[in-house]
Amino acid sequence: MENLTQTLENKTSVESVKISGSEAVMRSLLAEGVNTIFGYPGGAIMPIYDALYHYTDKLQHILTRHEQGAIHAAQGYSRVTGKVGVCMATSGPGATNLITGIADAMIDSTPLVCITGQVPSHLLGTDAFQETDIIGISIPVTKWNYQVTSADEIPEALAKAFYIAQSGRPGPVLIDITKDAQFAELDFKYEHCKSLRSYNPAPKPKISGIQEAATLINQAKKPYILAGQGVLIAQAEQQLKQLAETAGIPVASTLLGLSALPKDHPLYVGMLGMHGNYGPNVLTNECDLLIAIGMRFDDRVTGRLDAYATQAKVIHIEIDPSEINKNVKADVPLVGDAAKTLNQLLPLIQPNKHKSWVRQFQDFDQIEYEKVIKRETHPKEGEIKMAEVIRFLNEETKGKAVLVTDVGQHQMIATRYYHFQDPKTNVTSGGLGTMGFALPSALGAKLGVKNTREVICIVGDGGIQMTIQELATMAQFGIAVKIIVLNNSFLGMVRQWQQLFHEKRYSSTEMVNPDFIAVAKGFGLEAEKVTVRQELNSALKRMLEHNGPYLMEVVVEKEDNVFPMIPSGEAVNKVRLS
Repeated sequence: MENLTQTLENKTSVESVKISGSEAVMRSLLAEGVNTIFGYPGGAIMPIYDALYHYTDKLQHILTRHEQGAIHAAQGYSRVTGKVGVCMATSGPGATNLITGIADAMIDSTPLVCITGQVPSHLLGTDAFQETDIIGISIPVTKWNYQVTSADEIPEALAKAFYIAQSGRPGPVLIDITKDAQFAELDFKYEHCKSLRSYNPAPKPKISGIQEAATLINQAKKPYILAGQGVLIAQAEQQLKQLAETAGIPVASTLLGLSALPKDHPLYVGMLGMHGNYGPNVLTNECDLLIAIGMRFDDRVTGRLDAYATQAKVIHIEIDPSEINKNVKADVPLVGDAAKTLNQLLPLIQPNKHKSWVRQFQDFDQIEYEKVIKRETHPKEGEIKMAEVIRFLNEETKGKAVLVTDVGQHQMIATRYYHFQDPKTNVTSGGLGTMGFALPSALGAKLGVKNTREVICIVGDGGIQMTIQELATMAQFGIAVKIIVLNNSFLGMVRQWQQLFHEKRYSSTEMVNPDFIAVAKGFGLEAEKVTVRQELNSALKRMLEHNGPYLMEVVVEKEDNVFPMIPSGEAVNKVRLS
């Protein structure tokens, strides 16, 4: 068996051997180079877990405390490694508990293979115990799904699943396997999937489009690059940097595009969007050329569409053709992989500088610093502010940690004020905005980067309580995530909107929280609470120096708001500083 496993790990097809469907799942995962699985067992998937028992020397299984924790952990693992994340769950409620994470992965282009158990095939459609039509439920939020009812289908189904999940625009795939297919035997032979009829995951842009784009870039007076997560997925960071430096073009990033260019790069001008930086938003409506790379022009970036960059020509580099012209019309659509497309474009780009145009961003930076940033990061008195926590964290980690954020005010503060230096160090829920994402995703991210980086989980008092049980997973497996709970005793982002747009009618947003320190210690974690500014920096150092998982609760200003802010339905240049 050792020789067979080694052959599988070398990713070559092998001669057939008779094994059970459950063991075929294990060998298929090994053939795809999988070494870490997140999951939660149950009746319908028990044969697969029984087979796993014999493969624990090659496949590390992380038992989370909830299936949602398993899929978010698989997301975090995938986001930092670039590999396909794998999770498993049983039928019925186990499978449906994956749906939020699957939807999150779909909209944020995270490659996952989700394996669910199912009732025996003769019971399908009978409302058997823990039977749910997970195929029907997951169709809208998966890139592909398939129900296996015969053991013979398992190798081919999993080969297709991994190919589809990681090719083109990545996304989640679900394979549902009936219990009888797990027990039955098959002649196992694994062949990697390299293509599928009518599926073209690697489109190539037209040469005429490349030439037209180069002409627009070379002639532009105020060109502007918008970098999205597609840059990171395609590993196009160097090409992005080369384009910006050759043509002297300022670069802003989407929330998920953060870390594609170092925060301290002279041409990096900040984050776009509802709580992005002042200059990048205002000057979107003054540029003469927008170069969008691996981003989808979602509503949090564009604001009011009929008032978005109407003065500019638009070059849109995007691997998913369905995103072209969906929200913003592209004058030059370049459908293709970001790295390969930029490689074709770069030889045609003429060296240039746009000093006065870049200076406009710098001028807006100064305005934002004086009116917002200085007040938030260097307060003289009063309660601790979220931004100063992130400032101290950035100083201690030099911007080199992996930052995993939940959803809400703390997410916007953390991504605004942390100075990401390296690619794939920003992990957050973007498109779906899933509260509860951070804690399990952070443990997956830590298993992905191992001891090469610190993984810091930034979470609010609301979000942590949605998946707080995953503290037990961190404790059981010794996963050394450092957790900072920014506690303002509110659902902060909702409260901010209620304050600004609903005359301070704080409806169902104030939180009566548990003793987070006692809870963390009950799960077996070291923990500390900070309530005064003078203790903050020393507490951060103790957290970072601790060998193991650690929770630090910081009590922050209750009614602190995140600015700049583009009110919903407004144009991007109507961004508010207060």
